[in-house]
Amino acid sequence: MTGKLALNAKGLSKGYKIGKLKQQVLKGVDFTAYHGQVTMVMGPSGSGKSTLIAALSGLMKPDEGEVMALGENLWKKKRGKIDRFRLDHCGFIFQGFNLFPSLNATQQVEQVLKYQKVKKSEAHRRAVEVLDAVGLKHRLKQKPAELSGGEKQRVAIARALSKMPSLIFADEPTSALDSVSGQVVIKLLHQAAKERGAAVVVVTHDPRLEAYADRVIHMEDGKILSDTMISGPPVIV
Repeated sequence: MTGKLALNAKGLSKGYKIGKLKQQVLKGVDFTAYHGQVTMVMGPSGSGKSTLIAALSGLMKPDEGEVMALGENLWKKKRGKIDRFRLDHCGFIFQGFNLFPSLNATQQVEQVLKYQKVKKSEAHRRAVEVLDAVGLKHRLKQKPAELSGGEKQRVAIARALSKMPSLIFADEPTSALDSVSGQVVIKLLHQAAKERGAAVVVVTHDPRLEAYADRVIHMEDGKILSDTMISGPPVIV
């Protein structure tokens, strides 16, 4: 349902020990994200962007605060249940692509569906379909070493989309790409929000991507400095 609240986090704090000192990376952050919208989190290196996305997605437990994800209190769950939640509901795209070197594009997508216990024939069908959707129908049998950076990132997006996730988290998804490939990637994420109703949260320091955001949040020194709605408030449909 486009416009419905997907993520609602309150008072997120996280610190790391460096020697005898503790550095606060998140300082009481409140955060929301909606289905059908691309929320862009921007800010300089070390501002807490990646730590925020890790806390929101169940990858890293905050020291304080709570995350309501799809109406469930994420950090009240046991670790195994959090892992299952991520598998069932979340898609991840990272700057390093995180592809298996020995698997071709089709197999990369099939692998994640195998973890979800999707039947082999259905996994293959979905893999081919989603790779076609991201413009890689002609690269189904290529392994990562045979793909360009932009193509690798599109395989990673296809893998994330194949699960039909309600939440998509992208951490610097265009940082290793040229401007043309970067635009293709962010357009695909925008499409995932608009056509599939996913809540898409993108962490980036690339100002060129702002044009594709429904909302832009600026962070600095572990806090949110500004929260700007570009496309207007979400409408529930």
